[in-house]
Amino acid sequence: MTASPTLLVVEDEPTLRELLSASLRIAGFDVLPVATGTQALAAVRERRPDLIVLDVMLPDIDGFEVVRQLRDGRSPVAASHPPVLFLTARDAPEDRIGGLRAGGDDYVTKPFNLEELILRIRAVLRRTSGLQEDGRLTVGDLELDPDSHQVTRAGQPVHLSPTEFSLLRVLMENAGQVLSKARLLELVWHYDFGGDDSIVASYISYLRRKIDPGGEPRLIRTVRGTGYVLRKPRP
Repeated sequence: MTASPTLLVVEDEPTLRELLSASLRIAGFDVLPVATGTQALAAVRERRPDLIVLDVMLPDIDGFEVVRQLRDGRSPVAASHPPVLFLTARDAPEDRIGGLRAGGDDYVTKPFNLEELILRIRAVLRRTSGLQEDGRLTVGDLELDPDSHQVTRAGQPVHLSPTEFSLLRVLMENAGQVLSKARLLELVWHYDFGGDDSIVASYISYLRRKIDPGGEPRLIRTVRGTGYVLRKPRP
């Protein structure tokens, strides 16, 4: 029998933490509830959860800083690199952008619909754990290994979050083909309900900073009014 995914729920409000944990258990997940950012980092190191449901406003370090430490290659917890879904009352656009820029994989605001939250958790798990294809993908000097989850550009390692990796894989699998935001939402985020396509532009921007840090020639290109495409630079 396949083990249930383990979710680390980081929420400092006791009643909500208990209700959310109970609901997620009923939905079929194993749940580790904690109340602080420090406890979350320790739980990632010790238990290696499959996904973190993370509040932003915590009593010690905020959720954005928790994710920065998880994504920092120098951090002892970075190797685990679990995907993160923010669940927070901070609903301003700059908060959403800040959470995604810090390395979050999705962002849900309170009050939330429990059924939608569970769908989005499952969508993140699908796109970050379902990499079963064999063989490396290569476009120019960019290489992606689906088995080891390693990416290199000109032989240098490129460190990506799980969602960045999934987005790059889709772009490389469809190299030369223009993909719309709606199509990328379907292929990367697996949204079968109304998704916010601004998340696509945000993650394209993050990928560019890591894949195309030196400016031109860029591999990832915008086709205005249509979508995005990954193309090999012309010699």
